[in-house]
This record gives sequence, structure tokens and C-alpha cells, in this order.
Amino acid sequence: MGMDFSTLRTLISRYCVGEENWVDSRTIYIGHKEPPPGTEAFIQQRFPDNRIVSSKYTFWNFIPKNMFEQFRRVANFYFLIIFLVQLIIDTPTSPVTSGLPLFFVITVTAIKQGYEDWLRHKADNAVNQCPVHVVHHGKVVRKQSRKLRVGDVVLVKEDEAFPCDLILLSSSRDDGTCFVTTASLDGESSHKTYYAVQETKAYNAEKEVDTIHATIECEQPQPDLYKFVGRINIYMTTEPVARPLGSENLLLRGATLKNTEYIYAVAIYTGMETKMALNYQSKSQKRSAVEKSMNAYLVVYLCILISKALINTALKYVWQSDPNKDEPFYNQKTEAERQRHVLIRAFTDFLAFMVLFNYIIPVSMYVTVEMQKFLGSYFIMWDDEMFDEELGERAVVNTSDLNEELGQVEYVFTDKTGTLTENNMEFIECCVDGHVYVPHAICNGQVMPGAAGMDMIDSSPGPAAREHEELFFRALCLCHTVQVKEEDTVDGIKHGIHQGKSTSFYISSSPDEVALVEGMKRLGFTYLRLKDGRMEILNREDEVEKFDLLEVLTFDSVRRRMSVIVRASTGEVYLFCKGADSSIFPRVISGKVDQVRARVEQNAVEGLRTLCVAYRSLNPEQYEEVFQQLNRAKLALQDRDKQLAEAYDLIEKDLILLGATAVEDRLQEKAADTIESLHKAGIKVWVLTGDKMETAAATCYASKLFHRNTQILELTTKRTEEQSLHDVLFELSRTVLRQHGGMTRDTFSELSGDCTDYGLIIDGATLSAVMRPGQEGSNSGNYKEKFLEICRNCSAVLCCRMAPLQKAQIVKLIKASEEHPITLAIGDGANDVSMILEAHVGIGIMGKEGRQAVRNSDYAIPKFKHLKKMLLVHGHYYYIRISELVQYFFYKNVCFIFPQFLYQFFCGFSQQPLYDTAYLTLYNISFTSLPILLYSLMEQHINMDILKKDPCLYRDIAKNSLLRWPTFIYWTILGVYDAIVMFFGAYFLFDNTTFTSNGQMFGNWTFGTLVFTVLVFTVTFKLALDTHYWTWINHFIIWGSLIFFVVFSLLWGGIIWPFLNYQRMYYVFMQMLSSGPAWLSIILLITASLLPDVVKKVIWRTLWPTTTERIQQGRNNKRYEIALAYMSSDSLLME
Repeated sequence: MGMDFSTLRTLISRYCVGEENWVDSRTIYIGHKEPPPGTEAFIQQRFPDNRIVSSKYTFWNFIPKNMFEQFRRVANFYFLIIFLVQLIIDTPTSPVTSGLPLFFVITVTAIKQGYEDWLRHKADNAVNQCPVHVVHHGKVVRKQSRKLRVGDVVLVKEDEAFPCDLILLSSSRDDGTCFVTTASLDGESSHKTYYAVQETKAYNAEKEVDTIHATIECEQPQPDLYKFVGRINIYMTTEPVARPLGSENLLLRGATLKNTEYIYAVAIYTGMETKMALNYQSKSQKRSAVEKSMNAYLVVYLCILISKALINTALKYVWQSDPNKDEPFYNQKTEAERQRHVLIRAFTDFLAFMVLFNYIIPVSMYVTVEMQKFLGSYFIMWDDEMFDEELGERAVVNTSDLNEELGQVEYVFTDKTGTLTENNMEFIECCVDGHVYVPHAICNGQVMPGAAGMDMIDSSPGPAAREHEELFFRALCLCHTVQVKEEDTVDGIKHGIHQGKSTSFYISSSPDEVALVEGMKRLGFTYLRLKDGRMEILNREDEVEKFDLLEVLTFDSVRRRMSVIVRASTGEVYLFCKGADSSIFPRVISGKVDQVRARVEQNAVEGLRTLCVAYRSLNPEQYEEVFQQLNRAKLALQDRDKQLAEAYDLIEKDLILLGATAVEDRLQEKAADTIESLHKAGIKVWVLTGDKMETAAATCYASKLFHRNTQILELTTKRTEEQSLHDVLFELSRTVLRQHGGMTRDTFSELSGDCTDYGLIIDGATLSAVMRPGQEGSNSGNYKEKFLEICRNCSAVLCCRMAPLQKAQIVKLIKASEEHPITLAIGDGANDVSMILEAHVGIGIMGKEGRQAVRNSDYAIPKFKHLKKMLLVHGHYYYIRISELVQYFFYKNVCFIFPQFLYQFFCGFSQQPLYDTAYLTLYNISFTSLPILLYSLMEQHINMDILKKDPCLYRDIAKNSLLRWPTFIYWTILGVYDAIVMFFGAYFLFDNTTFTSNGQMFGNWTFGTLVFTVLVFTVTFKLALDTHYWTWINHFIIWGSLIFFVVFSLLWGGIIWPFLNYQRMYYVFMQMLSSGPAWLSIILLITASLLPDVVKKVIWRTLWPTTTERIQQGRNNKRYEIALAYMSSDSLLME
């Protein structure tokens, strides 16, 4: 499903209102004023109010809607059918036995979902009833937020949040700008600048704003937070003036006004059409491998259930074919029922047997799994080792459905910048025409270490080079979107411009830009401010230079560059451009390209981030042409982005190269250790980055993704230019397969010492060629297979020059490969969202590139190093716990219902139940559910410190090893064995006509109670034997549940309950316990049931122990030695 929700909504709207009535843009009348006659037709469109609805249910639809959603689950629907069958036909068990557990499950889930929705309603009401200030007939009036309409002019004051999506008309600042923080939208705490159009910025009082006569044409609502296309038509006394509107004019709902006293703005998107509300759309549901296994097991047990019912139905009619054997008297069949057609009777009996055996399907397992996942997720959030003091952030769980998937990861796809590295940029050097400049290399006449061999500023050669050098510094001071924030007043003294030098600090959404501007400041050129469309810089001579900012050609990930057009005080117009070397060098017509390229490549090899800087002088005619091109593109309502890209492409050409910069992005703390641990755990790590190959490769070596002995295989544009892609792929394939003897290296096999370690580097352009669908008759069809074959035999892969969509394509390619491995994607920026959503598990890093990755992820962690504990410890525990939970549930239900199946052979297939109704109902709800829930929350089969120190233990649980079919079959056979032991053990005991102490014989309910008692104790002891981590809570719950069973049985059979018509269990339990042979039977049968499993474990651990079992054995031996030493020291003291 490639179509997103917004596209679907658009299509539905079109078909609902009719294609001919649909418009791709909307017209908003500011202040609801009609346009002047003759200008355009006044068509008032209908828009939603400003009510936000994040809730799922209403008071009226809660019960039907919630019931519908719950009964869509196979297990719930199945139990509903069984319950209805029990109501309709005469069945051996009471409808209560199915109805009560189902009612309990449905009620608990409904209460949970209802409470969560009530909280959403509460939050919605708080937002919808919030007061807002609206300009109405020249006066400011207050109204509730939900009553706001499109076209209303809103007054917003400092530190207030915007009530809907607004277009800025004017502000308290003379230049018509305002500062906004969007932390609640994307996590960026920096102050962003937004602009009012020139014609409306002077209207900064209520009465003045009320006189504005204008309309806004803009696109229909889109969920993209950073994209907006529109234009404003202002009706003056003369011709109407049209001005373009973009994302720099749009104030989004949820953002907050800062450092601006007030603003006036007009509402354009309200309520559920605001960009924030459109981003509420839920992501596609991810399902874990464990959930898929559960569903497969459920189908198997459903088949077993039907088989049992069919066998019993057939055998019943074989039994009754003997004239001497008829329907038992106690089934109380009427003559009419006996005379029915045989097929109707057979079908009724089949349904009755289905009801009798239906408990083999564990309905309560789903509730227990939900509770385990929900409660278990808090262990990640409470983990103090995953708390980052610098950020003050803890790990966040956005979905608890994938906890166990963290223990199954086979591939990790990671971003580089901000994920492996700190995204904390430091300016290192710049190179102008081949001359290298290092900030503060000369200090007080002393040459600093590392400055040898560098050309310093003081020794710049010649006046022409000096002029180029200063032009380069000016370019970096002007070509950016950095804001200057004055330092606060301290002790009444205003900090800011001090002795002609700026001590203010810089804010930008890009850390690179701040590093470059600060680097220029250290080299003598200081960017001061942008005021009234004029940029001011302080040169080395402490003179303030002013440049008119004419145009900003913003950065985008496709062009990989940005430009500004400025006019110097002398009247000259310059276009300054900075960007990646691959996007600048092809557009350069002069300059010392070879020297600069050599320096760029050297810096890239050292792992530094490089940018190239170029310029172009524009004469008045050229600038006028550029202005017209940009204006046409900006005013377009259709395909504005495409037209702007074409305009930028025409403008950013014929450049003169000035130089290049180098910025360092340090590796995150313990990033290398984390990657090394993941490798040892058998997890393949791929780095997907937009950076150039050399920079990314240097980071990969530093982070130990590649080692010095790793043989690097290149699949890059440079190589495919020399020989065809087909030849390169087949050559690389032969290389890796020759080493491995034609065998694919298994993801989880240990790398042998003499085995060559391969690392693959691929770039975005080559990946596009590999992914391109093959033409008929060409060899390109199997490029993907060859590529995957090479990747499978490489221990690490680096993909550089990746576009965001290509990152998702790589993840999708690996997911769809033959082995269907579990993938995890981790990143910190908006460009990582697509791969985070595509992977089985998506993890967001709380970095400096906003919170979009965190918002769209399944889990969020403060730093990359926390991934180690999340996978190797939490993931390991979650998988171990839930796999035991699932297998144990099926096991205990086989133990529970198989004796019922065997009992039919001894009661003439009369559908007589073996157990009492109360036992049937409470077995899964009360007697056996709490111990396994606690186990699944607290079990630690190995100490977490050992799991961190020995990542190889992660391999023991790889590829869903604990939920494979052989393991499932073993648990099922164990359940059948235990059931046979319980049933026939009790049967042979009764065969000898056991008497109670008063000489009475045991009846059939005593027989069933004896089997049930052995059953409850056996399955509880089985769990106790599997428990490695004991606390007082375990003891309390496990032994407490057994005590509860005994106390309940005594009360149930020891009191005459007035609400029961008949009480077949009266005094049965006490009578059974008064018999010595019954006590002996219980002890012997429990022992006989548990013995084979214990023996099997001992043999397996002795002969074929796993790594985990060897560590457990070593730990037990160590404890024994400590205890022995302690005892011997005590005996010495006594002597």
C-alpha cells in the first residue's frame, strides 16, 4: 500500500463531492470580506471548525464500535461462536464456562480502551475550549478555540501557542518578522524567523488590520510540515497586488510565539485540517514474529480441536450402532430429539464436542500477552542506564507491540550524522585557492602545534589572492539561514555588541551553518545581524559592511546546495553558493579546482565534512532576469517546487570556485563499542548516509564498522563508468563466493580467523541502477539477486550519497529477501523517517535534527550507545519471556483438555464433562494465569551484566529459535504425556475401587477433581522449575495461586450456595483429601508428570549445552564453591 492516508482522503473527498466540483486550491477571504466587484467571483467554501478530535469513540458509538474491533480478533470471534452454540443447543457444559472468560477478556479490554479514549476526550476538550483573541469589526473579542473559522483574523501574544494554521499579516516588530519555536511539532528548540508580506506588515493595530482587503489562494491541506504553496491578493485603490506565500509565512498550530510582543494572522487551516492534525494519522500496523507464530499455532490447535470433535462424533455413532447401547439417560434427550435425522443429530453432537474441547484454544493468552507487553515496556522507560543527563531524556516506548522483536534483530540500518556522530560541528579549516587557513593557529605570535606547513592568514600571497580570500569569508558570512540571538541582560548590563565585536550567539536549524559562521568569526569576519532585509558583517578592520539580501535559494536534499543573492553597498550584485562538492564542481567554470578538490578529498579521508563555496557576479540585466524567473516560480500554485527547482538550476551556473571548508562531526560516545558488540551478536550493521564516500568511510573505520584488515569492495559510479554494472556485480560476486567456497556466509555464524572480512561500499546512483526494473531480453533482471548475494557475504555495508527514499528502498529490499530477516532502522532526522517506518523496528535518536524521527519511531533513545542494552539485554529478556509464555499457555491447555478427550472413551462419548463448571471457567482466569504473567515480566535466565559482556548469547535466541516448530511440537507432546499420566494414573487408582475413610466409593466428580488437582499443581510446578530468577514476588504468586486453588475448592464444595440449582461438588474436595491413597496419587502423578522433562533437560544440558546453559552452569558452580568455602571457614572457626 504505497498510498498514504492524505491521498486516500483526497480521493474519497473528490468522489463524494464529484470530480467537477473538486478544486486543488482554496480561497480564503481575510476577515470574511468579499473581494471588490469585478475582480473575481465570490464563492464561499465550506471549511471545518477548529475542533480537534483525537478520540476514537463517542458516548453513543463506544459499545458497537469497540465490540466490532474486538470481535475482529480470531480468538474472540471463535469464543463468541462457541458461546452462542452453547446457548442455542444442548451442550455438555454451561454457557457460563465460555461466556465468563470471554466477558472478562472483552470487559477488561473495553475498560482499558475506554479509559484511554476518555483521557483523549479530556485532552481534546482542554484544547478546544482554550480562549483565543479574534479581531471582529475593529475590536478584539475572545472566543473558544473550537469556534474559530477559516478567514478569522487572530491576535496571538508572546509565549502563546497558535490555535490553528495561520498566515502572518503583521507583528509588533517593525520589519514584520516574528520568532517561533516549533519544539512541540518537531523538537527543534531554536527560534525560527517567519515573515509578513511587505504590503500588510505595517498594519499592527486592530482597527488597521480590520481594513485589510485581501484574499489568499493556497493549496488544500497537506501533512508535510515544511511545505506550503499559496499567494495573497491585496486589493489597493489601484490594481490588486499578488505576493507569493511559502512555508516562511505559515505559522503552524502547536508552535509558540517567542521574542515578539504580538502578531496578527489569518486562519487558513482549522481543526482536523491543520498540518499537525493531519500528522496524527496512524502508521501502518507492525506485527512481530512472535505474534505470527502465535497465530500459526492457533490454526494448528484449531485443526486439533476439529479433529478431536470429528473423531468423537464418529466413534459415538460407532458405539451406538450396537442395539444394546443407546444415548445415556443422564443426557436427558427427548423422544423428538432422538427421532431427528441422523445428519442433524451428528452435526449437533459435533458442535457439542467442539464446545466440550474448546478450552484447548487459550482466549486468556491474548489478554496476558497484551498485559505483558504493556507492563513490560515500562522496564525500558525506567532503565536508569538509558537515561541521558545531558539531554535530561529517558528512553521512550511509542509502541509496546514489538518488545520481543528487539531480541530478533538480524540487520541494523543506521544513519551516520547525529546517530553515529554527535552532530556537534566544529570548524577545523578552510581552503581558499589551495591555501589552507586554520583558526587561531597563530596566537600571541606563537605558532600553535599542528600549524606547521599551513598557509596562515598573515602570509596570504598577493593582493589578488587576498581579495579572493576576503570574498570567500564574506560568502560564508552571508550564505546561510543563521539567526543572531543577543545574550540576556546580566546585572543591568546588556551583553551583545561589545567594543565593536559581537558576543551574541548563533542559532540555526543546521549545526553545520553555525559552525561555519563561528569559524569565520574566529578568522576575523563576524556576522552581526539581519535587519530590515539587510545583512551586516564586521570585517577584520572592525568596519561594518552592509549587504541587501535580495533572494535566498534554500537548501534541499536533491540539489544539495543553497545560495543567496546580495547587493553590496557599492551596488554590485553577487550570488554566493555553498554545497556538496558533487553539486558545486560540475557548475564551476573557473577557479583552482584541482587544488581545492585535492584538499577536499584529503579532508574527506580524515572523516571531515566538507563543503565547497563558489560565487557569480550578476549585472543589472542578469539580476532582473533572475528576479523574474524566481517570481514566476514563487507565484505558481501548481508544481511550485518543480518550477523553483528549474529556476534554481538556471540561476546556479557559471560559478567561480572560491574554496572549501572542513567541519568535524565527532563520533558519539561508545558508538564503536556498540557496533563491535552488535557484530559479535551476529547482527549485520549497514550505514546509510547522504555524505560523500570518503567521509563516510573514515567514520566507518573510526566506529569499527570496517577494520584495517577488512577488504573493501566498491560498487560506485566511478567504477561503473570504467566497466559495466553487469561486469562489476559479477566480478564482486565471484570474489566473495570464491572465498566462501560458493557457500553463503550465514548471518549468525562465527567469522573464522582465516576468513576474509569483506566490506561493501555503494553509492546512491549505483543503487538506483541496481534497483531499476530489468528490460525484456536484458541481464538486469537479476541485478537485485546478485547485489543481495554480495551483501549477504559482507560483514558490513556502507551506502553513501543516499536520498531518504533510497534508505527505505534498501530496508525494503533486505526485508523481502529470501531469508526474510528482522530489520531495525535507527536515525535522528526527518530524512530517516521513511526507513524507520519501513523497518520491522524503528528507533529514533533524540538528536539535534528535530523530533520527527522520534515521533515516527517505535522506540526512542537518547544516544546510539543505548542501542546495545536495548537489544542485547531488554530484547533478549523480552523474547525469552514471551516465547515461554506462548508455549506454556498452549502446553497447559493441552494438559487441561486432553484428559477430557480421553474421558469420552469411558463414558460412551456422551459429552459428559470431566471437570466441574467452576474449574472449567477459572482454570485460565485465576488458577494458572498470574504465575506465567509474573514470569513473563520478571524472568532473568542470565544476569544482565553477563548479557552485556558476552554479546554472543544473542545468537542463542536468533531466528525465532524458541518458537520454532520442533520446540512447539515438544511442548505439545509434553502436554499430551502429562495429560495421559494424570488421567490414566487416576483411572488405575480408581480401578482398584478406592474407598474414603468412611467406606464410601469415589464418584466421577471426585475422579475429575483428582485429575484437576494434579493438573493445577503440575503446570504450576513446571513453571517453577523453568524459573531462574526468584524474588519474594515469585514465591508469593506461585505458592499463593496454589493456596488460592485449595481454599477456593474447600469453600466451593464446603458451603451450600443459594444461587446454585444443584451442587454436584458439595463436599467432594474434602472427601478426596480425607483419603490417604488420593494424597499418594497426587504426589506420585505430579512426580511422574514432571520427571521426563527434568531428565530431558539434564541430558541435553550435559551433552549438547547452549552458550546460555554453559554460563548458567558456570554461575551455579561458582555459587557452590563460595558456599563450600564459607562452610569450611565456619567449621575452622568452631574448631
